Amino acid sequence: MHKPKNIALAFFLFAIIQTAKAQLGFSHELGLVAGYIEMRSDFGVREDFSNNFKNSGFALGLVHYMNFSYKADCNCYTSDNYFNDHFKLRNEVSWNKTNLRHHGQWVDPSRTTPDADKLRAHTGVASNFNIGTQLEYFPLSIRDFQGYGYRFAPFVSLGVQYTYHMPEVKTTYNNPDPNAVGDVTDPSNFYSGWEPGSVDASHGSSWSMVSNVGVRYKLSRVSDLLLDFRWQFYMDDKVDGLDHNLPSNKHNDSLIWLSLGYIYYLN
Repeated sequence: MHKPKNIALAFFLFAIIQTAKAQLGFSHELGLVAGYIEMRSDFGVREDFSNNFKNSGFALGLVHYMNFSYKADCNCYTSDNYFNDHFKLRNEVSWNKTNLRHHGQWVDPSRTTPDADKLRAHTGVASNFNIGTQLEYFPLSIRDFQGYGYRFAPFVSLGVQYTYHMPEVKTTYNNPDPNAVGDVTDPSNFYSGWEPGSVDASHGSSWSMVSNVGVRYKLSRVSDLLLDFRWQFYMDDKVDGLDHNLPSNKHNDSLIWLSLGYIYYLN
């Protein structure tokens, strides 16, 4: 459990060092983002709307931007080129948590089979710690946005993140105490169509691809509001503690995140 703390410490040290070295040329921004997430996992059927909507949770993140359009050492704009005026580098550390349950046709009340009961009794928690970098592209001029040429600045981004996942698994099947964890090592307590080892609450790590689309709103000379929509695709199918490889849900885990944030310009 010390690994996420070490990653967070590394991020804060990185942000502090980058800020201290602002005189090297680039300006910096810090922000806080938070919002609603939906987990696309092996719980339920991926295409089922109720399953996707109900397996939702919360995410919180700290972001650091390198702004190439402005120089902190001279309090002036950098050389006028396309990259400086349309790109920012976004470094981020975030945490998200989703409570997971099987929803959809296989747990419909009309189903009274033991397998349906096992699915209804099986719940989980996807808890993930992420750190990574994205390159953000602003179609409109960053300089004009900072100079109040317009209040809204749309953007898109693409990047990678390292994820430390800490899933939890619980079943109340064959367990008289609903508050107990139950025997998660016994495959007979879970859906019979899954192979042994499909349920695994081991902590682990993986890489993920991240893509955002969003917009900034200029609040003041040194602050913006941010609204963005993210899709994060993990290079692993065990982020949720379940990897059953059935045709109904054979893809790697992923999530979508709708967030609202506040960005402050340090320089």
